[in-house]
Amino acid sequence: MPKSMGAVKQAIPAAIGGEADVAMDSSGTAKQASTRKILPIVEGVVLVAALLAPLLLQDYLTVFATRVIILALFALSFDLVWGYAGIMSFGQALFFGSAGYGVALLARDLDITNIFLVLPAGTLIGLTFALLLGGFLLLGRHPSSVIFVSLGTLTGSYAADRLARGWYYLGGQNGIPSIAPMTVGGYEFTEGPAFYYLVLGILVVVYLLCRFLVRSQFGLALAGLRENEQRIAFFGYKAQHLKAIIFAIGGAVAGMAGSLYAFHEGFVWPNMVGVVVSTQVVLYVLFGGSGTLIGAVIGAVIVEGVSFWLSDNYRDIWPIILGVLLLFVILFRPLGLISFVLGERERVGSFGAKPREDVKANGKEKRNAP
Repeated sequence: MPKSMGAVKQAIPAAIGGEADVAMDSSGTAKQASTRKILPIVEGVVLVAALLAPLLLQDYLTVFATRVIILALFALSFDLVWGYAGIMSFGQALFFGSAGYGVALLARDLDITNIFLVLPAGTLIGLTFALLLGGFLLLGRHPSSVIFVSLGTLTGSYAADRLARGWYYLGGQNGIPSIAPMTVGGYEFTEGPAFYYLVLGILVVVYLLCRFLVRSQFGLALAGLRENEQRIAFFGYKAQHLKAIIFAIGGAVAGMAGSLYAFHEGFVWPNMVGVVVSTQVVLYVLFGGSGTLIGAVIGAVIVEGVSFWLSDNYRDIWPIILGVLLLFVILFRPLGLISFVLGERERVGSFGAKPREDVKANGKEKRNAP
């Protein structure tokens, strides 16, 4: 690691586009400051809407909304990996589905359904699989290319899908049905408002932890890694180790989401570890906007909501309509829908203490000097 963290805090923004220069410009500073204030507003609006949803929705829509919240948690895991570290993982469903299978086996074979046991177990399963796959793909003698990691994760997801379909112990093509409800003490979490608010609370906690992570020194290094990996390595960071760490954290979050999904749906099946679900989470983040966390949540909500509405009203052609809609968003808003209200620099944010007034004055004098 670099010897002087203060020097790195000044150097890394230069690697990701010269944030120091932007800060010295009065109009640019005002624009950046206003952008920073928008994100908490968006997050607050989304949270209030999520809290009120069960009070306004019918029972079957509350069940659907619970599934969407779980998928939003899954989308967060991918946004950490791709939006902040630039790792295109086409195998995120491997961690999601393997955790689902793991807790399903605990419930079926050992009759373990306590939330304080199954959720940590699912998170640990996702973390373990991510460590194994990430160690193989990212910690080689030579730096891994984006294509190598993408194809490697895709292959892992496909292999897990074929293994689940052919393994009788895992139920083969039929998966594992009739999973017992998740419990805490003598209470069973069944479909409805209780399960919804449980999942929402978990999402909020994980979101806040992720927000703290990406706004830390580690997150600053990740932002620089995404933009210019060679320069970050020049500053003394071990780029591949940083990638492996965030890859493992993303796997853990995906594992938690997979555990909740298994108990909410009541069964698991091979598609949960396959390529289709891995591609699905990529679309969530592409549609909502990568590198902001809240964009992944919004993307999951909108894609699932639009899919639900289209499938109900245009049963024969709804996949085509959804595909065209996603294509238009990706073509004309490459940074996702969140880019309508958030500037591109919000993906990096601000780090450290604000510069003192005398430092700002010295900077202005140097800039105005002939």
